[in-house]
Amino acid sequence: MTKVISYNLQKNRASGELLELTERLAPDMLCLQECDTLALPSEIGPLHLADATRRNRLGLAVYYRRDRYEALQTQAFALKKSLHDRVASPAHERLIATRLLDREADRELVVASFHAAPLTALNSLRRHQIRSAHAQLRTLGPDLPTLMVGDFNYPWFQNRLTEKVVRTGYDLTLSDNRTYTRYKFFRGHFDFATSSGLTIERIETLPQGYSDHMPIVVTASYREARAENAA
Repeated sequence: MTKVISYNLQKNRASGELLELTERLAPDMLCLQECDTLALPSEIGPLHLADATRRNRLGLAVYYRRDRYEALQTQAFALKKSLHDRVASPAHERLIATRLLDREADRELVVASFHAAPLTALNSLRRHQIRSAHAQLRTLGPDLPTLMVGDFNYPWFQNRLTEKVVRTGYDLTLSDNRTYTRYKFFRGHFDFATSSGLTIERIETLPQGYSDHMPIVVTASYREARAENAA
């Protein structure tokens, strides 16, 4: 099993919660959105910083547990910009991904932190970003189990999004509860996961902290290993 926390910190407001979350929940990885990458520590409890974006005002980062994983490569990717991104620059990187060796399972995987364009953009643009992100992840780890978590900014018409995601060879999994409740109108599942080659056992929405997003905990297993064990 692999446990990953994804959390949009709302312009770094919830950064003070990260140590308590990692100590209490013991995740294998931590994927952040809207973090202050210049202020990020190299370690948060037992987790080590793989890397963070450099050219985005709303930073992304990936942390991992070094006693189980070895980070082989980390890369940030630029995706198609919305009008909001062009006005409120810089907003070059909306995806960061790390290719890791899972020493416990003796296999590699890719884990990514993703932040889609805000609600001022069209759903069609966010679908384009998600499709492009999946394509970029395949270049980092062709045919590897892949998990992309983050803030998808896609609270409505998710059935259509699921259909589009499945066509790219990925699954889309929502959490057990909505992840954004700050405003009466904008409520729903903003934060979730897409995956390939993995079985998502569960996604739990945690109680709200200082961010307008709630953190989620994704528990996943290798699909092929699960099939072999079942046999």
